[in-house]
Amino acid sequence: MHDQSEHVSPLGRDLLSRRNFLSQAGTSMGALGLAKLLSADKLLGSGDDPTAFSGKQPIRPDIDPNNPYASRPPHNSVPAKNVLVIFCPGAVSHVDTFDYKPALAKLHGKPAPFAPAVTFEGPPGNCAKPFWDFKARGQSGKMTSELLPKLGALADDFCFIHSLHTQTSAHPQGENFLHTGFTMEGFPSFGAWATYALGSENSELPAFIAINDPRGFARSGKNNFGNGFLPAAFQGTDFNSKNPPANLSRPDSYSSADDRATNDLLARLNGKHMERYPEDANLAARIASYELAGRMQTSVPELMDVSNEPISIQKEYGTDTGTDLKREYAKNCILARRLIERGVRVVQLFNGSDPSGGNGITNWDSHSNILKTHAMQAEIMDQPTAALIHDLKRRGLLEDTLVVWCTEFGRMPFLQSNGSGRDHNPDAFTCFLAGAGVKAGHSHGESDEFGFKSVKDRVSVYDFNATILHLMGLDHERLSFYHNGLERRLTNVHGHVVHDVIA
Repeated sequence: MHDQSEHVSPLGRDLLSRRNFLSQAGTSMGALGLAKLLSADKLLGSGDDPTAFSGKQPIRPDIDPNNPYASRPPHNSVPAKNVLVIFCPGAVSHVDTFDYKPALAKLHGKPAPFAPAVTFEGPPGNCAKPFWDFKARGQSGKMTSELLPKLGALADDFCFIHSLHTQTSAHPQGENFLHTGFTMEGFPSFGAWATYALGSENSELPAFIAINDPRGFARSGKNNFGNGFLPAAFQGTDFNSKNPPANLSRPDSYSSADDRATNDLLARLNGKHMERYPEDANLAARIASYELAGRMQTSVPELMDVSNEPISIQKEYGTDTGTDLKREYAKNCILARRLIERGVRVVQLFNGSDPSGGNGITNWDSHSNILKTHAMQAEIMDQPTAALIHDLKRRGLLEDTLVVWCTEFGRMPFLQSNGSGRDHNPDAFTCFLAGAGVKAGHSHGESDEFGFKSVKDRVSVYDFNATILHLMGLDHERLSFYHNGLERRLTNVHGHVVHDVIA
C-alpha cells in the first residue's frame, strides 16, 4: 500500500494525530462544561438569556403552524395596527424636496469648500441651489419644494426626520440596509419581521403585501420584501393593480362546484395527514399557505377591481390624467388603501424600479439632468401619494395606520462634474412618518446648512427601524429569531427608539 501522508497538509496530519485529537477534545469538553456552569450562575453576561445581546429576554411569538397568519398581540399597547411603507428607490434629493437649505444659494455655481475630492461617481462639480422653489406650508409653516406641492400641502400631518444617515452609498446595499438592517443579502425584511411578530387581522389575504412599481422591481428585487431566514409564511406577496397574483384564476372548463368539491377532498386528506404527523410544522405551514391561496381566489378579484371606485376618488388619485405610468401608480395607491381597509398588516408601495440601472428614467437616481428626471418621477408620485394619505385620514384609517415615506439615502448639495446631476449622499437624507402614534407637523434633527451631513439629533437607519417597530408595539431588542447560533434581529446589535417623534 502506498504511503499517502505526503498528500496531506501539515494541518491535516495534525488533525489525524490521536494524541492531538484527544487533547483538543478534552479541552473542548472542559470549556463546554465551564460555559454551562457560568450560565447556571448567570455569569456569562447580563440578563437571563446569555444568547440575547441586549441582555433582555427574547420574545418569541406563539405561532400556530396550522394558522401562521393569525393575529398576535404586540409587546406593548400602541395605536398603530397596520403600516404602509412608501419606498422611493433611487435616492430622492432631500435638498430639492423637504430639507430647505437657503445657504446653498450663496454658493450656487461655485466650488463647494466642503466637498471631498471624489464622491460615488467621481469628482464633484459646483454647488447648486435647489432646482425648485420652496414655499411655507400649512399652519406649521414647513418649507417644502414646488417639486412635490400636493405632498407639501399635507406637511401639517407629517413628522419629518432630517438627520438620517446610512452605511453605504450603493443602491443595492442601501435598499438592503434600509429594509433588512444589513447590507448583505439573505436577511428578513421589515415587513417579514412585523408579520412574524403580529400576524394579520385578515384571513382572506396575505399579512404582508408588496405593491411593486408598474415598471418592475427595485434594485434589490424581492430581497426588499423577503423573509430571509424567517419561515417562508412571512415573505411579502407581490402584485400590483396591473399584475394580479399569479395562478389564482380557475380554468374555464372547471366549474365552481368542481372547485369546491376538490377543496373539500383536499381538506379531508390534509386533515388525515396532519393526524398522522401532528408535529410536522413545515407541513402545517405549507397547508396553511395553500388554504390561503384558495381563499384568495374569492377575495382578490373584488379587491383588484379599482374601476368600481367613485369618479371623485379616481380624479383625486389621478387615474384619469398624466402619463400611463402615473395612472398605473395611482391605481396602485388605491389598491394600497383597499388593503389597509381590509386589515392587511404591512403594505409596501414602491414608486420606482430598477430593471437596468435606472439613472433617473425608471427611478429617482438622477446622476444627470436632475431637473428633468426628478420632475418626471415627481409627476408620477406626488398626486397619487398625497391622495392616498389624505384618503386614509378622511376615512379614519390614519388613527391606527403608520405611514412611512422613505428612500435609501440622499443626494449631494453640489453637482457632479457633468454639471446637471447630483451624486449619492449617505451622510444626510430625509424621510417622514405620519399617522398612528406620530407627532404631526413636526421636524426632527437637522443636516448642516448645506444638507451635506446630518449634524443635530442624528438618526441612523437602525434608529429609524427601531422607531417603526416601537410604533407597531414591538421591542426591537427583544424581537429576535435564533439563526446559525445567533439571536438575529432587524436592528442587529444597534438602534435606539427616537422618542422625540412619538406623540
